[in-house]
Amino acid sequence: MDARIQRDIVVIGASAGGVPALGGLLARLPAQLPATLLIVMHLLPYGPSALHTILARTTNLRVVAATDNAPLAHGTVFVATTDRHLMLSKEGVRITRGPKECRARPAVDVLFRSAAVTYGERVIGVILTGALDDGTAGLWAVKDHGGLAFVQDPLTADHPSMPESAIAHVEVDFVGDLDALADKILSTAVTPAGSPTHRVSARAYAAIENKISETGDGGEASFMKLGNISRYTCPDCNGVLMQIEEGPIVRFRCHTGHAFSIQTLIAEIDEAIDGGLWTTLRAIEERIMLLRQMADLAERAGSALDAAAYREQADEAEKRLAPLRQLVLDPDSLGHAPAG
Repeated sequence: MDARIQRDIVVIGASAGGVPALGGLLARLPAQLPATLLIVMHLLPYGPSALHTILARTTNLRVVAATDNAPLAHGTVFVATTDRHLMLSKEGVRITRGPKECRARPAVDVLFRSAAVTYGERVIGVILTGALDDGTAGLWAVKDHGGLAFVQDPLTADHPSMPESAIAHVEVDFVGDLDALADKILSTAVTPAGSPTHRVSARAYAAIENKISETGDGGEASFMKLGNISRYTCPDCNGVLMQIEEGPIVRFRCHTGHAFSIQTLIAEIDEAIDGGLWTTLRAIEERIMLLRQMADLAERAGSALDAAAYREQADEAEKRLAPLRQLVLDPDSLGHAPAG
């Protein structure tokens, strides 16, 4: 019996700039590719996605929107749909509405992790162009379970953050442009590797997190085993965040299941601060307008002293509001962490 590994599960993640990159990669792969491809690109959660239709125009491979329980098939590309995680199980494709990861659903990490847990050394993980660092932890899981890690050369990516983060934190097997990536995927898929020998690290949390993404139940999935309680709270639900450390990667997950890398956590906190500042600005502006209206009403009622007092309060609030307005409008007051 031939026990050699067939690398026939290719999981691909992209974000900003992903449509032309994905189309370019698929265009370079033959219809008879002896592998199943699964794609996650960050999508807006509103309305249906046409990504599978767009990508189908670029390739001779069969491209379909992923559906629950669909069997895997060589030469077929399954594309994640709006507001649903794309996962893999032994039965085939899984579609879930588990908690967001890295601010996204679908999330690249969810697909990569489920592929790693289910298919181990058969998996090739591919990270393409994108902002921030979704996919880094998932690619680490692929490598930790014996799979291969391929990354687009950041110099050829429209948005290099995702590839740069993957290269910085994961021991990748190949870096190249779209032409080179397609050639590498094809040559790897058609050439069986040696017998399975890889052992998953003792501190791998992929199986626990995979269950959270599938069931949405962090408590049932041994959430407390993931790491140590951090100093931070979840921006999505205000739950406690556990700090998870895998190799050089530090990330966070709450008991509800929301998961963040450091970059996506600070991006979410920046967004919350920005929203809070605008809310405060609006509230103070409304108070000023109310004080001026109260002054007008007092003046009509013949109470000049009250009117003057209200206008004085409004003027003082206006002066105190100026620095806050300046902070809110300052483009450098909040910013995303650098990639990597």
